[in-house]
Amino acid sequence: MIQVKDVVKTFDGFRALDGLTMTVPSGSIYGLVGPNGAGKSTILRHINGVYRQDSGEVLVDGAPVYENPAVKARLASIPDELYYFLSASTRDMMRFFRGFYPRFDQARYQALKDVFTTVDERQSIRRLSKGMQKQSAFWLALCCRPDVLVLDEPTSFLDIRHKLELLAILKDMVRERRLAVLMSLHELDLAQKISDFVVCVHGDVIERQGPPEEIFTSAYIMELYGAARGSYNALFGSLELEAVRGEPEVFVIGGAGAGIPVYRQLQRRGVPFAAGVLQENDVDFPVAAALAVEVVSERSFQPVGEDAFRRAAEAVGRCKRVLCPLREFGPMNEKNRQLRDLAQKMGKLEET
Repeated sequence: MIQVKDVVKTFDGFRALDGLTMTVPSGSIYGLVGPNGAGKSTILRHINGVYRQDSGEVLVDGAPVYENPAVKARLASIPDELYYFLSASTRDMMRFFRGFYPRFDQARYQALKDVFTTVDERQSIRRLSKGMQKQSAFWLALCCRPDVLVLDEPTSFLDIRHKLELLAILKDMVRERRLAVLMSLHELDLAQKISDFVVCVHGDVIERQGPPEEIFTSAYIMELYGAARGSYNALFGSLELEAVRGEPEVFVIGGAGAGIPVYRQLQRRGVPFAAGVLQENDVDFPVAAALAVEVVSERSFQPVGEDAFRRAAEAVGRCKRVLCPLREFGPMNEKNRQLRDLAQKMGKLEET
C-alpha cells in the first residue's frame, strides 16, 4: 500500500505540491491524470524516493521511502525518461537488477522473451527505438516481482499490440500478486479502462478523485484540461475535433454506428453538415452532436416520429447533397428510409 500524507514540495520558491494526500491500496491500479505541468511526475518521483518532501510523509506499507533501500527493493518503476548505464543492454540491466532486487524472477525474464520479440536483449538500450526502450523497461520491471509499481506514461511510444499485451499482464499481476500500481497517463481512453480509481491533479493539488465512471464526464475532462475547442466523448473515451461552422452542405442519414465514419470524413474535409434522424441513445448521436452543425433527433427508444421527419426533410431541402450510409431500416427508423427516398426523388442522394 502507498500512503502520501500532507506532502509539501517547493522548487526555488515554487510550490509544486501543497498538502498532497492519497492512498493506493494493494491490489489496485490508480491512474493519475491532468494537464502538462500539473505535478504528476513530481508525485511519482516522491513515491520512487527520488525526491525528498519538504514536509509530510511518503510511505509503503507504513515505512518511509526516501533513502530506504529495503523499501526500494520492493518497488519498481518506469520513469518518463529512461536512464541506464551508457552502453548497457537489456541483458546487462537484467544482471544488475538481479543483484539489486532479491525477488528478481529469472524464469519470468526468460518467459517474457515471447512477449518482447522485437527487442534484442544484447543491443545497447540507447540504440533501440523509443518504443523498444519502453518495452525493455517493462520487461525488467515486471521481473522484479515488486509490491509497488510506479509508472510514468508507461504506454508512450508503444504500438497497439504491446499496449494491449502489457496492460493485460499488468492486470494479471495486480490480481495475482496484489500489487499497488500508480501510473500517470495522458491517454485518457486507457486511463478510463484500466484504472480502478482516478486521481486528477491540477496546479499543486489533487482536484478530484474517484472511480472512472465518476471522473470521466465530458464536461469535467474539458474543464480539467482547460480545453476550449473540440470535445471529449465520455462514452468512447475519445476526443472529437470541433465542428466545421457554416450552413450545412450535406445531410447524413445515419444510425447504429454507420454515420460515424462519414461524420469524421466530412469534418476532416472542412464540409459543414447536418445529421439525422438519430435517437438520442444511438451510438451515432454523441459524435454527430460534436461534429455536425445541426442534428435532428428523436427521444431515446422511440420510433422516428412525424415532427422529427418534418424537421429532417426541411434540412434535406436546404442541403446540396444527401449521404445515407445506413443500409438497414426497421420499425424504429422507417422514417429514415422515407427520408432517403425523398432525397432520391429530389436528386440529392449520393452513393456512399
